[in-house]
Amino acid sequence: MSLNGKTVIVTGASRGIGAATAKQFARNGATVVLVAQDEKKLSQLAKKIGSTARVHVVNIAEFKQMEKMFTATLREFGKIDIVINNAGTISPIQSLMDIKIDDWNHVIDVNLKGVFYGIKLAIPSMLQNGGGIFLTLSSGAAHNPLEAWSHYCTSKAAVNMLVRCVDLEYRQLGIRSIGLSPGTVATNMQREIKNSQINQVSKLDWSAHIDPKWPAKALLWLASYSGNEFLGKEVSLRDATIRQRIGMI
Repeated sequence: MSLNGKTVIVTGASRGIGAATAKQFARNGATVVLVAQDEKKLSQLAKKIGSTARVHVVNIAEFKQMEKMFTATLREFGKIDIVINNAGTISPIQSLMDIKIDDWNHVIDVNLKGVFYGIKLAIPSMLQNGGGIFLTLSSGAAHNPLEAWSHYCTSKAAVNMLVRCVDLEYRQLGIRSIGLSPGTVATNMQREIKNSQINQVSKLDWSAHIDPKWPAKALLWLASYSGNEFLGKEVSLRDATIRQRIGMI
């Protein structure tokens, strides 16, 4: 799939799925806008990608910071074709009774509000240019409660509905919205989960987690016309058929 001339924003791009996705989309010709808070890691990634990468140090939970990044991107490239809502957090992993209000709110702000901000800010450009794509990272936690994950499960359930709302309101205007549930992936978040030793996910052997390159490949596949059958839906990498279709053997 050629993405020549396409401008792609990737949140949470400094590591894990975000970094793998940015590299995957850049290899296919896209200009990638790398968004995260770790400037050092973003700069290292941009150096690997080359001249088609741009670095923006942003806390996606802060609307003004997101607005500044979108304004700068539009000023330079004139349009936004794809937004990959990948950034997310799960810390601290604590029970409802023990978790602090500010910590619970922070997870909601990043995982839900950050996604909403990215969608809201990109829609005008997409409409002006005849369409665009939102690819949003979901989770099995959107559908199944897990101990000490109330903030994460709640935020991902809300994001799953947001994916559907975007599709309902804008599909007919050329905007595609799809969710991807990647399963457990070998990322820093899984290390945090493992260290918590709370609930069954923390007990999984590290070999059970997939490489971040597979969600990246799945996102590229969903950005193509193959993704049209999944508009407004959540695609799961646990689905053997999906895994086969993206070559995940």
